[in-house]
Amino acid sequence: MYKERASSTMAAPVAVKIYPIINTIQKMVLYETRARFYVVGSNNTETQFHVLKIDRTEPRGLHITEDKAVYNKDEIGDLLLMIDVGNQTKPGQKQTAASSGLCVACCAFGIVGFVKFLEGYYIILITKRRKVGIIGHHTVYKIEDTSMIYIPNESVRQTDPEESRYSKTFQTVDLSSNFYFSYSYDLTHSLQYNCTPPRDTDRLAPQASSLPADAIHLAQGELEEATNFIEGNDKAEATDLVYGVKNSPSYKYVWNSFLLEEFEHKVHYDWVLHLIHGFVGQSMVNVFGRHLYLTLIARRSNRFAGTRFLKRGTNGSGEVANDVETEQILHDASVQSFHDGHFTSYTQLRGSIPAFWSQDITNMVPKPPITLDLVDPYLSSAGKHFNSLLKRYGSPVIVFNLVKKKEKRRHESILQQEIVSTLSYLNQFLPSQHSLQYVGFDMARVSKSKNIDVMTRLAEIAEMCLQKTGFFQNRQRLYINELSNYRSAGVSSTLGDGKSCVKQTGVVRTNCVDCLDRTNTAQFVLGKYALAHQLYAMGVIETPKLQFETDVVRMLEWLYEDQGDTLALQYGGSQLVRRIQTYRKASPWITSQSRDIMQTLSRYYSNTFSDADKQSAINLFLGVYRPEKGKPNLWDLPTEYYLHHPEAMGITQCHRRSYSDWWDVRLLKSLPLPYDEEFKEVAEKKLRAIRVGKADRRIDSYLEYYQPHQLTVFDELWSLTLARESVPSTAVRENYSPFAQRDSRLRDTSSSGKVTVVTSSTASNSSDTATSSDETSTCSDEEEQDWLNLTIQQDCASSNYFSFKDHFTSMKSRYGVEIKNPEKVDISLYKRYVGIGDNACQPAVKEGEQLSQESRNAQSKVTTLIRKSAFSLDSSRHVTPPTVNRQARDIYRIYVARGKTGAQVPSRGTTALYEQYCRSYRGATVMKDR
Repeated sequence: MYKERASSTMAAPVAVKIYPIINTIQKMVLYETRARFYVVGSNNTETQFHVLKIDRTEPRGLHITEDKAVYNKDEIGDLLLMIDVGNQTKPGQKQTAASSGLCVACCAFGIVGFVKFLEGYYIILITKRRKVGIIGHHTVYKIEDTSMIYIPNESVRQTDPEESRYSKTFQTVDLSSNFYFSYSYDLTHSLQYNCTPPRDTDRLAPQASSLPADAIHLAQGELEEATNFIEGNDKAEATDLVYGVKNSPSYKYVWNSFLLEEFEHKVHYDWVLHLIHGFVGQSMVNVFGRHLYLTLIARRSNRFAGTRFLKRGTNGSGEVANDVETEQILHDASVQSFHDGHFTSYTQLRGSIPAFWSQDITNMVPKPPITLDLVDPYLSSAGKHFNSLLKRYGSPVIVFNLVKKKEKRRHESILQQEIVSTLSYLNQFLPSQHSLQYVGFDMARVSKSKNIDVMTRLAEIAEMCLQKTGFFQNRQRLYINELSNYRSAGVSSTLGDGKSCVKQTGVVRTNCVDCLDRTNTAQFVLGKYALAHQLYAMGVIETPKLQFETDVVRMLEWLYEDQGDTLALQYGGSQLVRRIQTYRKASPWITSQSRDIMQTLSRYYSNTFSDADKQSAINLFLGVYRPEKGKPNLWDLPTEYYLHHPEAMGITQCHRRSYSDWWDVRLLKSLPLPYDEEFKEVAEKKLRAIRVGKADRRIDSYLEYYQPHQLTVFDELWSLTLARESVPSTAVRENYSPFAQRDSRLRDTSSSGKVTVVTSSTASNSSDTATSSDETSTCSDEEEQDWLNLTIQQDCASSNYFSFKDHFTSMKSRYGVEIKNPEKVDISLYKRYVGIGDNACQPAVKEGEQLSQESRNAQSKVTTLIRKSAFSLDSSRHVTPPTVNRQARDIYRIYVARGKTGAQVPSRGTTALYEQYCRSYRGATVMKDR
């Protein structure tokens, strides 16, 4: 993106071009000597090398020195050789293992960070990565394996008996499980935020004439030492301002922020990687050769993070449990550039109800009672929470509450009343046009009803929510959409290059009790409705509607199922208990019920026996608890409540805002647009801008994406991997459209529109009934009797729905191709082809060689292959050009001469022929007129 403006100090308009900065250090090797660790980092082409030195003689401190020099391949080899020779055993010295010179300790792709317990520091390195997605030209990686290496030398190590236990507890957080990073894309922010240019772009032009062109660090108003750091430091021209911009991450979603505390601000940013935890999934929608990438990103917050029963509600800072931001991105893969491509995204949120509540798990019961632990008369914590939402997402904030409203014995309804009263109080002081909006839906009760379809009701709510928030697209609305009177929500805005775009304003915040099963299904329906509008906005479908049982909806359902399973394992200890198909009543009763029981038992076991240890590991990993000598150990604490509520112990002073003005007054300057985007300025340290050259590799996303310096293996290309996985499982030869509705063998409806017995029994089974007692049930005795009768009918008719043919369909029904025995003509043709290959491999007979009768018979069958090439020598290694005759050379010589001197004067014969043609044409025209 770029922006042009007229500068008072320059005669011509100044073009300010802004590009995202790419971390050039993507490969590392860790070398060790007795006194130091040397981290040698390089770019992908291995043409530039940088060095970090880590002192190993300090038993408890961390001393890191960055070498500002940039080395080429020969120079780094000489440097390592010099270090190796300097650490070899001198003549007359005793040979020891520590004096063996320079050794390779580990190869890596990035540094996660540094951590210290009771002894010295450890360095954590990414040793294995896997590509899981592409957003434009930016690649997203998942960590597959890490290595944790102790830094101090054994000779200076001061041992502590509890060190090993802390180390094991820390490593309980598996970094190879759902941690993601990117070298060039900010995963902690949404696509809308990343595409939004700095608000103070105009400040860059006047400063360019007074500051050096090699590096301008405007975030801190100081020069950055980048001149000698990266190859390609070509100075930008004085009249053309090219800047590389790097966003400051949202540390709420950076899970290694604690591990980077002693490292991030001491070295160049190219060494630093910010990890997110959650889920990243990507699929490809193939619309008759037009490839659309559908990406789902779930960012889990590191504030008030933990396990299911140990983290409920909110803390004093307004951070809630199980806070996850989900972003659904759809873009046209034919053009990957953010500037020229077409990108759309929709963001939604899930999180626990912002109140001080918990569940007592000391008694082993399926559903512990819900209690309100603290009364906050002015709702300051809830106010902080919703203030942060308005700041990040804008308005309106829609609270989509899925907990039960009516129960025989109060359980979930306690939370329902709490959230309603909270919103009613907070809305008194908020301007009416930006008020918090509430949508309540008792999903558990409706799912048990035979006459009401849960998905239909959710679709109606999703339509209402999307009409209020809209979605982001980096282009203006299509003209054809305007002709059809299509109205979508969202605020029209402009990007830095003056290009129009449509921004999402506000967010839908969905919650149930656990924010797992019901929440995931509701978010899927919101995502399905948003996907229809995204496809319509891109001109792919005629109307913004998508039907179930289509390939594109199934693909979206798989993504949300994977996301739900992943988040449920992280927070609840098991996969989803009730899945999307269960609420759709499209899953067989036996399969659904048995699976629900297994997941319920798995979740119950995890919550009872392993959640405490898991919570301790998370507290240690995130720096919520920091080990110190003389301080109680982590496992000796009677409770970890005070770690997340320091104000309860008076450790932090509780600064309360005005009881009425709970929201930030500055928000009014930007609402309904998000304040974080509208005031995204370098001056506020929300990003850094660096003056670079036009061909600088730090901003060359094309080189980063295609990597022409590397050998390409087609089987490893991410685009081909997605293409193989996107083949529709039920597509038939007659219709390859991903929007065509397919037949479902597990779902059937009668002519009256009611769901038949095949799936009606599923309606009375949910994650709640699987784990709840009779006191929370809202079904009448008549409904229970109907359900029992349907269940018996289902058992009797189960043989009609479970067969080998149902689960393993034929190749013709799946791919439109039927396997048959080959015909005789095809077999004879194939035999001839094989025979030619075998005979051609027979050794040639030398001239004058005597052959036996058997050899002569075999030689007579040899097929002589005649080379058809005009080249006398034509192989994969050598080629001899054919001889060109004189006539051909003369023709080519005349052709070259005409290119130099122009066309020659035509000969008499050519001129006479042309005149004859003109006379004939003129005569034919006269005859036609008569």
